[in-house]
Amino acid sequence: MRFSVPSSRAGDRVAAVFPVRLLNHISGQARPFFTFGVVALAWLLVPAAVKRFTRAALFEAQAPVMVTVERARELREYFVLRSRPTGELIAAGKETANALAAYEVGVGRLEQLEADNTRLRALLGMTPGAGWRQEHATVVERDLSAWWQQLVIDKGANHGVPLDAPVVFAGGVVGRVREVRAMTAVVALVSDPGVRFAVVVEGDPRPISYTGGDNPAFGPARGTLEFVPTDITVTGGAPHRLLTSGKGGVFPGGLPVGLLTHVEPSADGLFQTGEVLLPAALSALDEVTVLVPDATAAGLFVPPATDPKP
Repeated sequence: MRFSVPSSRAGDRVAAVFPVRLLNHISGQARPFFTFGVVALAWLLVPAAVKRFTRAALFEAQAPVMVTVERARELREYFVLRSRPTGELIAAGKETANALAAYEVGVGRLEQLEADNTRLRALLGMTPGAGWRQEHATVVERDLSAWWQQLVIDKGANHGVPLDAPVVFAGGVVGRVREVRAMTAVVALVSDPGVRFAVVVEGDPRPISYTGGDNPAFGPARGTLEFVPTDITVTGGAPHRLLTSGKGGVFPGGLPVGLLTHVEPSADGLFQTGEVLLPAALSALDEVTVLVPDATAAGLFVPPATDPKP
């Protein structure tokens, strides 16, 4: 009896057919997972420089789309207002006129205070502090997940927005500029765990270390304090108002940050740690102001103080 041995050419045909059959088998329900695994493996092998370039390119490509979506939303709101009854528009106009009159009175008071401040500084031989140019911006995207606490605004390097510039609104501190692109910028909110600066309790000049907290996606925005002096207490449900200290070179002094609602002894027993309730408006901002250092400015922009809502 003779046994035939397969030739090498036949073995090659078997080896060539096996991957095809394997791919045909994978082409069913498992094919998306196989494709994802191949792409993920390929991305892990890509150099870090290429990844950074790809990320920056995608961000720049998305920027016009985000700005266009925001403009479309504003246009939709405009036509919604146009469709409202005339009586409602007249009432809204009266309310706007009253608010404008109140703001005009407030502007007059601020101008008088600025003049008094300049006169007193001159009498004391002091020079005005560094000025700030206000760059108003619109929020075009929000990312308030547990991983990121940030906003994207429609002003960037083309508008003179620098990295680490402070961002504020009517209720106080919003955060600082984390990334700057040509047309947009990413703002790390004051609730972000990566944001850290010095604050003071209103009426107490001692600086305290503030950092953003680990905030859930749908919970109230909070921050934490470290190195709180032991003589600072929170009793009777009366929280302390926190302001920026002006130390550290990022935020000007005197800007509202939040409310100190709870303190407890730290692990070393020398200081306390505290919990800070941040303004609820942080999750629903539409307009913000970037403070750009400007040596030609005569004074410092300080938004009106508004306590955060519990």
